Amino acid sequence: MASERASQQAFLGVSALLFAASAAGTVVWCASMSAMGEMPMPGGWRMPMAWMRMPGQTWPGAAASFLGMWVVMMVAMMLPSLVPMLWRYRQAVGGTGETRLGWLTALVGGGYFFVWTVFGMAAFPLGVAVAAIEMQQPALSHAVPIAAGVVVLIAGALQFTAWKSRHLACCQEAPGRVLTLPADAGTAWRHGLRLGLHCSQCCAGPIVILLVMGVMDLRAMAVVAAAITIERLAPAGERVARAIGAVVVGAGLFLIVRAAGLG
Repeated sequence: MASERASQQAFLGVSALLFAASAAGTVVWCASMSAMGEMPMPGGWRMPMAWMRMPGQTWPGAAASFLGMWVVMMVAMMLPSLVPMLWRYRQAVGGTGETRLGWLTALVGGGYFFVWTVFGMAAFPLGVAVAAIEMQQPALSHAVPIAAGVVVLIAGALQFTAWKSRHLACCQEAPGRVLTLPADAGTAWRHGLRLGLHCSQCCAGPIVILLVMGVMDLRAMAVVAAAITIERLAPAGERVARAIGAVVVGAGLFLIVRAAGLG
C-alpha cells in the first residue's frame, strides 16, 4: 500500500510538472503571436497570425513552428483528462518495476499525443489554404463570421449524437484492476493510439471550434479544455456533454444572428 501511494504521488507529480510546463509554453506562444497583431479582414473580423509566415520564415519553418506549439498546447489541454486513464493503465500492468512502468506509461502518452500531432499536421495546411482563399476573395471573407457561427452550431449539435456518445464512452473506459494488460512496449503504444483516436474523434467538435474562433485565444483554450475535461471525468458524462452542446448551439445561433446584423 505504501509503495502504491508513493508511486501515485510520483506519477501525479510528474504529470503536474508536465502540465505546468506545457501551460507556460502555451501562454508564451499566445503572447508572442498576439504581440504581432492580427490582420483586419473584410467582414469585420481579424485573421490570426497562426496561419501566416513570419517575415523571413519559410513555409516548412512555419509548419514546424505551428506543429511544435500545437503539441505543447494539446498537452496542456488534454493532460488533465488523460491522467486518470494513464493511472488506470498503470494499475492494469501492476507488478512491473517502477522504472519500467514509467517508460510504459510514457509510451501510452506518446501514442496518445502522436494522434494529436497528426491532427495538427492536417490542420495547418488546411488553415493556411483557407486563409489564402479568404485573403484573395473579399466576398468570401465577408461570409466568414456567419460561416464561423454555422461551424459552432454544427459542433454543438454533434454533442447530441450517438457518434459522440460512443466515442465518449470509449474515452471513459480504461483498464483497471479487473483487467490486466501485457507489460510490453507494443501494447503500451497501441493502447495510447487507441485512446488518442477515440479522444480526437470525441473532441473533434470543441477543437474545430477552437480553430475557427481563435487558436491563439487563451480564453477559448481554457473554455474548451474545461469542457473536454468535465465531460470526460464527470460521472454523468453523456448528460454533461449534452448540456455543453446546448450552450454551444446557443452560442452558434448568437454568432449567426450577430453576423447577419439582426442582433
